[in-house]
Amino acid sequence: MGIAIYPGSFDPVTLGHLNIIKRAASCFDKLIVCVMVNSKKTGLFAPQERVELLRRATKRFPNVEVDFSDELLAAYAKRRQAHVVVKGLRAVSDFEQEVQMAVINRHLNPGLETMFLASSEKYTYLSSTIVKEMARYGANLEAFVPREIVEDVNRRVREVEGKDR
Repeated sequence: MGIAIYPGSFDPVTLGHLNIIKRAASCFDKLIVCVMVNSKKTGLFAPQERVELLRRATKRFPNVEVDFSDELLAAYAKRRQAHVVVKGLRAVSDFEQEVQMAVINRHLNPGLETMFLASSEKYTYLSSTIVKEMARYGANLEAFVPREIVEDVNRRVREVEGKDR
């Protein structure tokens, strides 16, 4: 089935992301989970830290590779010889922006298709932003992020909030 890319900021990776990764990995020979730069977001973790967290969270999927890119997705896909971009949709509000990006990506790279996967219902409410907010208030994150990274998220939030001193 070829190579697909699942791009995102993954700051941090959530169980919703992991659910999309698992499902997409079963559809392709290789799935590249690519940490991308989103100029509209300020990261809790540096891009290379996100790559490491994703590697730990996805090590059980043999056909998943984790990478980082600061180039346009269409150019990255061409360079990596991927022909499909996987995007998870939580709600109708995600759809409009994602379709717009799919059209732009296909314009920049005519061989690039976008496959939309609807989030599993138990993750439709979940986002990295919500996880960071819950962590700021000391909520238990085990139902929201991969267990391999729960302590990393809690530690970083404490550092940022100045509560680790």
